[in-house]
Amino acid sequence: MENQNELELTILMPCLNEADTLANCIQKAQSYLARSGVIGEVLIADNGSSDGSQDIALRLGVRLEPVAEKGYGAALLGGIRAARGRYIIMGDADDSYDFLNLEPFVEALRAGKHLVMGNRFRGGIAPGAMPFLHKYLGNPALSFLGRLFFAIPVGDFHCGLRGFHAESIRSLGLCTIGMEFASEMVVKSALRGLVIAEVPTTLKKDGRNRKPHLRTWRDGWRHLCFLLMLAPAWLFTYPGLFLAAFGVLLTCLLSGGPLRLGGVELDIKTFIFSALSLLIGLQSLTIGEIVRQYSVKAGMLPPTGRTGCLEGFFSRDRLALASGFFFAIGLGMAGYCVASWAGTGFGALEDKFFERMAILAFTFMAAALQFFHAAFIHEILTDAPVTSGRASPPE
Repeated sequence: MENQNELELTILMPCLNEADTLANCIQKAQSYLARSGVIGEVLIADNGSSDGSQDIALRLGVRLEPVAEKGYGAALLGGIRAARGRYIIMGDADDSYDFLNLEPFVEALRAGKHLVMGNRFRGGIAPGAMPFLHKYLGNPALSFLGRLFFAIPVGDFHCGLRGFHAESIRSLGLCTIGMEFASEMVVKSALRGLVIAEVPTTLKKDGRNRKPHLRTWRDGWRHLCFLLMLAPAWLFTYPGLFLAAFGVLLTCLLSGGPLRLGGVELDIKTFIFSALSLLIGLQSLTIGEIVRQYSVKAGMLPPTGRTGCLEGFFSRDRLALASGFFFAIGLGMAGYCVASWAGTGFGALEDKFFERMAILAFTFMAAALQFFHAAFIHEILTDAPVTSGRASPPE
């Protein structure tokens, strides 16, 4: 067995029934190693092939790592664990990626980059190599969201040909087993402060005689959900801040009576709308903080100074205190309204002041209930055991 310290590079290919193209990919990778002089290995992470792919790999003299757990991410995780190289370059075994020209990846890794992404849009996509929806909608949209949410300087978020420093990526605690593994690697690398670079690469039409494993809508949705899970501020906090601020402003303006803006009069119906906006905003803010705390607890997000301040502001003690405070105010207002109503013999209340008072009373009590639920969930998350997969910072 070769000494791990003697290997600079592992060329890793996940494989599930790739008998049509696997030999070409292996031979190209072997040719690159021989021509470049890089000391390395070719590793096939087989995900339970039933078409003889394993025999092809063994016949060509490369290392085979069986991975029982199904999924693209599962196969790669198994291969990354088994790799002996200081660096790893991974690529699909469908003969669509260029394993003959890996110099840009190796040079960037030698220069100290932790993750080197291929960019197919810069390198060239052959006709028919990428489905129309992937090329003009899925990849550009998800790559844009990745850059927006996480400030990652990557134009092709889902390129399957990428290189990385093995120990740095192992330290991230990657855990997704499906196609969203591609997004997890990039996002977590950025969140942990790893140095990310991008180099042009080409994509040609694959050589398979079967449908690809990737499912456009299913896997696209899973990628989107994963990005949003790691960006709770964009899904919950920012919209919640806007709705809550808008609700507070409009509620304050309408608390004393109707408001005229030009020829438009805003009154009770708008007041109800402002109260709902306030409640939805508060709910979104508390859910966003709960999601963030869970993601940190599960090792998906790193704790930072900014999120630490948020956690202090939304501490369980403060949430419980806010719950009691808001409920007391709402209950007092509700009691005043009931007493006033009783004074009329529980008849019709013509004064809109009491209508506003009743709306405010139920708004305060609903907000109190939201804060109570958030404090309760916060308590559960605080006492929950820390996940063993928490990632450590990069070296």
